[in-house]
Amino acid sequence: MGEVSIRYVGGPTAVVDICGVRLVTDPTFDAPGDYPIGTDRKLVKTAGPAVEADETGAVDAVLLSHDQHPDNLDESGRAYLARVPLVLSTPAAHGRLGDAVTALPNWETYELGERLRITGVPALHGPEGAEALAGEVTGFVLHGDAVPTVYVSGDNASLDHVRAVAERFGPVDVAVLFAGAARTPLFDGAPLTLTSEAAAEAAQILGARHVVPLHFEHWGHFSEGADTLTEAFAAAGLSERLRLLKPGATFTD
Repeated sequence: MGEVSIRYVGGPTAVVDICGVRLVTDPTFDAPGDYPIGTDRKLVKTAGPAVEADETGAVDAVLLSHDQHPDNLDESGRAYLARVPLVLSTPAAHGRLGDAVTALPNWETYELGERLRITGVPALHGPEGAEALAGEVTGFVLHGDAVPTVYVSGDNASLDHVRAVAERFGPVDVAVLFAGAARTPLFDGAPLTLTSEAAAEAAQILGARHVVPLHFEHWGHFSEGADTLTEAFAAAGLSERLRLLKPGATFTD
């Protein structure tokens, strides 16, 4: 079984090394500040990245959960896409960004290198029916022969989608869960990403040996963070699975 390492950059961004392949999730390298979303709303970034774009090294692909929100793809992140040979994302992202993005529909698989396969999996950015307002989002599963199985949730709030992933790929070695219970007035305060309690339940559903949370800090619209993740995993008896990284730190399995 090959080795996997995950370096936490900040927000939804991490550098993932697996079986000789380097991936970056949802590149966000902008400074703190206000970022418009639509014509009458904004998201507030409270901290910059712990790792600059130039420090990620040679990257084989970007795993982009979605392109339509600045907390998942900011201006520096858009420029970063031009530096990498492959960007996997939603069909909607391909429609907006063109040939810079390779569409990876749900349950379809892209083979990268000799061993690694990347499968697109469903994600729901909010409550049922959220797609009409929040747009299309995807998650990813990294897998292959003698390759650790890694689930990257993207901005997903649906445990039903987690169950569907577990049915096809579980148990997983590492679950990279976008948490933070993001909330905006757009959905009357319903969480747009996993709550801390739901993240712990997702870990159980997936049978994950390790859980690396992302996207739970550095933006003002998160309602839960490191403390609530620690509490939720302790309450579920899963503290030994939680790998809560400081920005810039690396988990290796």
